[in-house]
This record gives sequence, structure tokens and C-alpha cells, in this order.
Amino acid sequence: MNIGEVARRSGLPAKTIRYYEEIGLVAPARGDNGYRRYGENDLHRLAFVGRARAFGFSIEDCRSLLRLYADPGRASADVKRIASDHLQRIDQKLAELTQMRQTLRHLVQCCGGDERPDCPILSDLARD
Repeated sequence: MNIGEVARRSGLPAKTIRYYEEIGLVAPARGDNGYRRYGENDLHRLAFVGRARAFGFSIEDCRSLLRLYADPGRASADVKRIASDHLQRIDQKLAELTQMRQTLRHLVQCCGGDERPDCPILSDLARD
């Protein structure tokens, strides 16, 4: 398959596929003409990474997950650890976003939104 076909089938942009090749997540064969030739295994790896990235896994997490997926002697505990660590980061980010939302909601409610120059939103942003 050429890059256009594998992009269509994997749902990833060609630019992303080239990046994944550059960082070593996939290594397609090259034809005599120098063009990339992707096989079914490459397509599967790209789809795997695409799904993992959609869950927010980092590139390094994806690299580890691919390595574990390819290892028939893997321990599922290793996979669970990666996923649990990622879930913990998501939970932390959600807590931060919730706090940010509450603070911003309060500032918006306190702002008169009229022609007067005083604005609690700007005051809060400007504080040391």
C-alpha cells in the first residue's frame, strides 16, 4: 500500500504517518523507486497507535504498548500499569480543569459586563 491508501484505511493523515515513521513507530519497506510500501502489519500498527493516541496516550506510552502487544510473553500487569498511570494523569487534569472552570465561572459572575472600566476578570489576571 502507498501512504495515501494506508492513510485512508488507518484514518490518520499522511503527515502523521510520516512523523510516526520518523520517530520509529513504523518502518515501512521501500520500493526500488524509494517510495514507502506499507504492509498489513504497518497498517495494524498505525491503527493501534491512532486508537491509543485517541485515548490520549503519549508517544512513549504508545511505544511501550506496541512493544508489549508484540510480546506474547508479556504480563498484563505491565499494560495495566501504563493504562493506570495514564488514567491518573487524566484524573489530575480533570481536577485542574474543574478548579479552573469554577474560578472562571466565579469571575464571570462577578463581572458587571457593563460600560464601567472595573473588571474582576482583568484584576484577577493582573494580580501577582
